[in-house]
Amino acid sequence: MISVTYAGFWRRLAALFIDFLLLATLFLILDYGLGYFSIGNTEQLPWQLLLVNDLLAAFIIIFCWICCAATPGKLLFNCEIVQATTYTAITPFQALLRYLGYIISSIPLGLGFLWILHDTRKQGWHDKIARTVVILRDESQIPLSQLMKEAQ
Repeated sequence: MISVTYAGFWRRLAALFIDFLLLATLFLILDYGLGYFSIGNTEQLPWQLLLVNDLLAAFIIIFCWICCAATPGKLLFNCEIVQATTYTAITPFQALLRYLGYIISSIPLGLGFLWILHDTRKQGWHDKIARTVVILRDESQIPLSQLMKEAQ
């Protein structure tokens, strides 16, 4: 049996804050660079700007989950998103479900995220919907042969 440690609420909140800062900085640079903040710019409607930013943010986050098993904030805190039953990499469909679950988790005053504090496996509603868990990546538990393969 695999021994895992689930990432707790505060660690995940700190990771989310880091990700928010990175995305906000990226979008500020992109929006400024594209001239959305220029004085007298009435051609670009605010809802179009929000739509583009939201879709790009969703793409970036889902891409990170699929390719790296975590966002930069989660990587900084040694967290990894894996399937809840096998502890293997999540599928693109699970990543999409997890992202949609973020919206569901946030709607009732963030209750879906606060659920992490109560759950024994530290799963939020978005994790339960996508059948994922966030674990701490402990490299001391990974066989040396696997670490050598990852290094190449």
